[in-house]
Amino acid sequence: MNQTVETTGKKIFETPLYPYRRSADQEPGARAHHPVVVAGAGPIGLAAAIDLAQMDVPVVVLDDNDKVSWGSRAICFAKRPLEILDRLGCGDPMVDKGVVWNIGKVFFDDRQVYQFDLLPEKGHKRPAFINLQQYYFEQYLVERVRELQAEGKPIELRGGNKVVSVTPKDKGVALSVDTPDGPYTMDSDWLIACDGAGSPIRAMMGLDFVGRVFEDNFLIADVVMDADFPTERWFWFDPPFNRGQSALLHKQPDNVWRIDLQLGWNIDKDEEKKPENVIPRLKAMLGDDVKFELEWVSIYTFQCRRMEKFRHGHVIFAGDAAHQVSPFGARGANSGLQDTDNLCWKLKLVMDGLAPESLLESYDVERIHGADENILNSSRSTDFITPKSDVSRAFRDAALDLSERFEFARPLVNSGRLSVPCVYDGSPLNGPDALEGGPARTRPGATCPDARLGTDFLLDRLGGEFQLLAIDAEVPDSVEDGGIAANAIRVSAADDPSGDLAARYLGDARSAVYLIRPDQHVAARWPSFDEAAVKAAIRQATGRA
Repeated sequence: MNQTVETTGKKIFETPLYPYRRSADQEPGARAHHPVVVAGAGPIGLAAAIDLAQMDVPVVVLDDNDKVSWGSRAICFAKRPLEILDRLGCGDPMVDKGVVWNIGKVFFDDRQVYQFDLLPEKGHKRPAFINLQQYYFEQYLVERVRELQAEGKPIELRGGNKVVSVTPKDKGVALSVDTPDGPYTMDSDWLIACDGAGSPIRAMMGLDFVGRVFEDNFLIADVVMDADFPTERWFWFDPPFNRGQSALLHKQPDNVWRIDLQLGWNIDKDEEKKPENVIPRLKAMLGDDVKFELEWVSIYTFQCRRMEKFRHGHVIFAGDAAHQVSPFGARGANSGLQDTDNLCWKLKLVMDGLAPESLLESYDVERIHGADENILNSSRSTDFITPKSDVSRAFRDAALDLSERFEFARPLVNSGRLSVPCVYDGSPLNGPDALEGGPARTRPGATCPDARLGTDFLLDRLGGEFQLLAIDAEVPDSVEDGGIAANAIRVSAADDPSGDLAARYLGDARSAVYLIRPDQHVAARWPSFDEAAVKAAIRQATGRA
């Protein structure tokens, strides 16, 4: 049995997608200056760069690598990040290639105790989740970069360019970059650090995380096999093939299955990753008659930690460079995409002089709130999956036993509460909630839920700018304040005979006017149009109040 196989993913990984090329910045005597530099060409760095380039903000992405990451790594992508990727032009290839799922099953010992549905309601363009190897995700993002370059958008992706020093300045950042042709220097107005959990930039600036490191190890194996398991998330507590531990099974494209096996704390990681030790574990789980090959093996020790602040002057951290969670609940890449979705429109307004630099403080407020919510949920999942005392284990096992027969016990079972978008309650950017009887799910700070409108969907109409969503209400074509315009989108509850639009946006109200931010979070809402109130809410949402 081979340790690796030549799959499509392997070929993608072996091919440099953004090979090193000498740039004009490296010529003798050059002292380059760029408005924005992104450090890291992983999913979060590329998403940030694409978002900025679509808004015509010049951006350069630097990475010491020249190809996509190998292994599945981040594989579960939730509905909200898929909606963000729609706006970035990458949603369709993700969903077309990915394995769509919404059913999860929970097992205890040798029996299934219950199952759940992550998207019980209709009227959404995107599914609850897809599974897709990270190398495909990165490939689609690089392809989108190439499309934007062909359109003349100001985006550059430099492989083989390693940031080796960062010097913050009053109004920018000085960078030293190493390449195969030697080092060079550049200045940037803004640096977005998306250089991963080990973030060299964070270390260069003497910054660190606060939080917990969990004393446990998990084996990840990408296994190529033809199997008739359904397209569902299966999670085992104390299974016969991994006694006293847990296990997870996910299907991916190309007949690749992701298996996570809990190993415990005191292990020899190098030994556990050897095929002769991995394969017997997988056979115990899958059965001796199942033919499979190993594509990728790794061991992770997870953390639930974050930086105290994400913004440090003109250096801004996003994704794993800013915060880390356990993989239970798919909050890593999903939360990182929500970071860049929150940041980029604010940075654009600041750079254009339409908002004060203090607007960027709301990135810290809102995304630290999101990180804390993710860390809380992730920590609770981890404590349930890996109980640290006999009492905790007894409680967990009792909850699992009861959940098989009694519905009241199922919310107590936590096999990884799956990622949902953060609501920015208490954000300084939130305007009034004057819609009496309006649904709580669309209060200020919440993301806009999708709804079908004839042959298309609401979120596709919203796009990535300020919008004034009018539902059975009269509004002008546009409202402007301080050079920032909110353009009208007029719809009627009758446009959606299913009643989803009314249920999600009207509730008990007969009409509504919503001010929607560029990241599709609700800024404010009213029962009818009031020009002065809308202008005040625009000022509030852009940090000018």
